[in-house]
Amino acid sequence: MSTLTDQLLKMEKHNSLFESAVRALPLPVCAAFGNAANPQAVTFANTSRILSTQDSDSVAKSFPNSVGASGNAVLASAGAHPKAAQGKRVAVLFSGGPAAGGHNVVCGLKRVLGPGNTLLGVKPGPKGLIKGQLFEIRDADIDGILNTGGFDYLGTDRTKIKTDAQFNHVRDTCINHKLDAIVVIGGDDSNTNAAVLAEFLFKDVKPDGSGVQVIGVPKTIDGDLQIGDLLPISFGFDTATKIYGEMVGNILQDTRSSLKYWHFIKLMGRSASHVTMEVALQTKPAITLISEEVAAKRQSLSAIVNQIAQTVVARAYQGINHGVVLIPEGLIEFIPEMHDLIAELNDVLAQNAAEFEALHTQARPMFVQNLLSAHNAALLASLPDYLVNMLLAERDSHGNLQVSLIPTEQLLIDMTARAIEDIDAQVPFSAHSHFLGYEGRCGAPTLFDAAYTYNLGLTAGSLILDGRTGYMATVTDLDQGGVPRAIPLTGLLNIERRHGKDEFVIEKALVKMDSPAMQYFVSRRADWAAEDRFCSPGPRQLWGSVANQMPMSVALNSGAQSLMFRIG
Repeated sequence: MSTLTDQLLKMEKHNSLFESAVRALPLPVCAAFGNAANPQAVTFANTSRILSTQDSDSVAKSFPNSVGASGNAVLASAGAHPKAAQGKRVAVLFSGGPAAGGHNVVCGLKRVLGPGNTLLGVKPGPKGLIKGQLFEIRDADIDGILNTGGFDYLGTDRTKIKTDAQFNHVRDTCINHKLDAIVVIGGDDSNTNAAVLAEFLFKDVKPDGSGVQVIGVPKTIDGDLQIGDLLPISFGFDTATKIYGEMVGNILQDTRSSLKYWHFIKLMGRSASHVTMEVALQTKPAITLISEEVAAKRQSLSAIVNQIAQTVVARAYQGINHGVVLIPEGLIEFIPEMHDLIAELNDVLAQNAAEFEALHTQARPMFVQNLLSAHNAALLASLPDYLVNMLLAERDSHGNLQVSLIPTEQLLIDMTARAIEDIDAQVPFSAHSHFLGYEGRCGAPTLFDAAYTYNLGLTAGSLILDGRTGYMATVTDLDQGGVPRAIPLTGLLNIERRHGKDEFVIEKALVKMDSPAMQYFVSRRADWAAEDRFCSPGPRQLWGSVANQMPMSVALNSGAQSLMFRIG
């Protein structure tokens, strides 16, 4: 009989009772893939849906091979593959921040490629593809990572392949490792990179003049990679929002227990407010800010603060001196005057990078102010030092302001306290700030994300075996069994200003004011503000009657008849 010490030692290295149990969970597959235990690749056929953007003409000129091959037509599964390709060597990589379910994409890929093809892992991320750091993925590896969280099996990084030297290194990797295809698992920027790679590697890579296929897979907890009914949500969103929902629900319960604190909670989501919206629908807090609504209504920072203060005061007059305020991570960029300031700052910093970097930190604000337009210079000078320092901080690899570093939640607390003083100095206001971000990215996937990502892997592998390139794998009809589809990446590209110049990008999907989820939220928030109507969604469920729940916002926006997803 084993001792307690033996049992505890056995739990090390990702072998807790929970982790061992989730590896054994069954995974449903779309009917198109046949048997869940032995999924079969499917073929694809063009549908009548052709995708385009306002910049499609420019895209066609810069991506002639990809557009010529796909015609920007959406693909749908067209039955089991009669004779799937053999002998293919396929590389898979994670790109960008982690999201729950990534390991299941790799598992789906491996299983649909089968023993007749070779799957290679790239470590870590795009940087590993440039350096040629590949290794063979074995069946035993798949058994160990199935249904587990994180991106640790392959690792990831945020390198964007953009220079001629980098592209040539990738070509060398393809030649040296005799690659036939590459699968890029990432968000909007990573899938943009996949589109560029697909065009670059379209031909003249192999001795016979043929190229290397590139397929993208939609990942991001932000939920900002959505394309209507063609891509209802990116993977990782459900797991992250359920983790955040549990934490917010716990804090809400504490507010009603301690009866004296307001909690200002910033939630991850750099551009879009989908995460904040979903968590609000799950928990029903007193106040939820939606960045896209702030922009649409052109609300100033002072107007937002006054809105919060008025709610705090109204609840205090009812004897309720507590509550929760949900804040999207990227809020600061959506406030009109702040948006204009940040846009000009991005250009000024990009055009004067060397001079700016050479200055002492204390001299940088005045240097920048002298280069800004008068109204933006005045706005920058009016902001607290801690906010100015964050606005001038180094941009990320995509030229974006690192909004996660900006303490928006603390700024709103400070300003709300002053606004309450002006309204009624007798109203008590004691606040705490929180930022929920990394906590949600690497948890073991929910059943929704586990099934969704596994089927995305099956779809991506099928696209490779069907000879396709320049597509993003997707699964639709999530409440009706699931249908594998593919979206032409070039049909999603727009031109956007970055690093002071125009670049092709996949546009981020923002919360739409007329979406069913937003309309439902708007119809209920006044009641949530007036009195405590919150609820606790509890922890992620992997067993039991509520385990098969999809994101509430996805169910509302897709017109589903219930919250339950049905794949297979």
